[in-house]
Amino acid sequence: MINNRKLDSNEQSMEILNRCAGSFNVLTISRVKGDLNEEIVSVALNLLQKRHPRLKCRITGTLDNLCFADGNEKIPLRVVEQQHREQYLEVIVEELNKPIESNKGLARVVLISSSENTSYLLTILHHAISDGLSTVQLHSEILTYCNKIAAGKIENDIQELPPLPNVQELMPKSMQGTFGLIKSILSFIKFKFNGANYRPQTLSFEECVPIESRSTGMVQRKLNKDATTQLIDACRTENTTVQGALCAALLFATAILIRDGSQGNLLLNCHSSADLRRRLEPEVSRENLGILALGLTSFHNVDINTPFWDLARDVKQQLEAGLKSEEIFSTILMSRKIYESLLSRPNEAPVTAGVTNIGRVKIPDDYGLFKLEEISFVSSQAVFGGVPGVAVTTFQGKMILNFYFSKPSISLRRIEILADDVISCLVNVCNKDACA
Repeated sequence: MINNRKLDSNEQSMEILNRCAGSFNVLTISRVKGDLNEEIVSVALNLLQKRHPRLKCRITGTLDNLCFADGNEKIPLRVVEQQHREQYLEVIVEELNKPIESNKGLARVVLISSSENTSYLLTILHHAISDGLSTVQLHSEILTYCNKIAAGKIENDIQELPPLPNVQELMPKSMQGTFGLIKSILSFIKFKFNGANYRPQTLSFEECVPIESRSTGMVQRKLNKDATTQLIDACRTENTTVQGALCAALLFATAILIRDGSQGNLLLNCHSSADLRRRLEPEVSRENLGILALGLTSFHNVDINTPFWDLARDVKQQLEAGLKSEEIFSTILMSRKIYESLLSRPNEAPVTAGVTNIGRVKIPDDYGLFKLEEISFVSSQAVFGGVPGVAVTTFQGKMILNFYFSKPSISLRRIEILADDVISCLVNVCNKDACA
């Protein structure tokens, strides 16, 4: 059965990190107005499992033979009574650092309820079966079910989505079979060569500890509607993308911390996530749970006189060129080898910074008895020390930026400074000021 198949290379990578790094999951956060309670959410999760085969699965086997297998566990639901306004941020960090027991199931949910008729709904999914796009879509499904349940209209006839096959089967014919494998091996050799010969400058570790002693931290920042609109308009005017601007702002902010007063040229790079779904044959809907994101790295020379928009355009041009290359598929097929290589150098930051931006979230805000006020996501990052990253969503015209980092290689104070600098940079350049 396709549902009980062997994990592909990318999925294997995520399980290796889940086992070796304590946790490696995708956490999505919704703020919901309405009487969302444990009973309603519990029934909705049961319906969700009927629709999504991967939510009924577990992962079995040794690291050399990892397989999806049918499970019989319900999705665990924990309810937290909110004691103060910022408690949801504390719960997020707690859940980011709690491993998923993949031999039992691949998801769990937390409901943070308050007396003000507003709740936070957190889904925590194993990264082998999820990415930012699919988990955001999943929240829309949950709220749709919750509204029907609260209105007494429980659905019994749930149409199950077909489980996704090994991702290589959906790639272009040129990347399948022996030829695809040969191309991927050559791409991995190139990756190793570039890693040995191109060393980007990164944040120094404030403290080095073994991988098992690291944890993920998160700091949240927001851009209001006016600032978000200004940023989008400015990117259009400057012939670049929001992704390019976000990468540029994060690189400039990181460069300030790396320089520490010096003014020399820096060799930096930025890891960007992009949607793989539209590049598969046939195209995969975001309703299908799966890790269908790909990674691209852009390389830049940055000094104190580098114009912000020039850097943003450089990011855009490199990403566009990368997306036209077959190497994006090779990276997916060689994912396990790449991650094993990175894990062999635990005290080296693999990149200067990382940005994952899913753009404008295309789901409703009105679910009858419930209103979705905010939605964002973040992923665990404990394993990769020294790499500041940000996960970005734009919903109802407002942008949420969740900055994630590995502690103690980066301290909370340092990431707060960096996050504030990124926000200031984005606001300043939209007002035609310097990104300082």
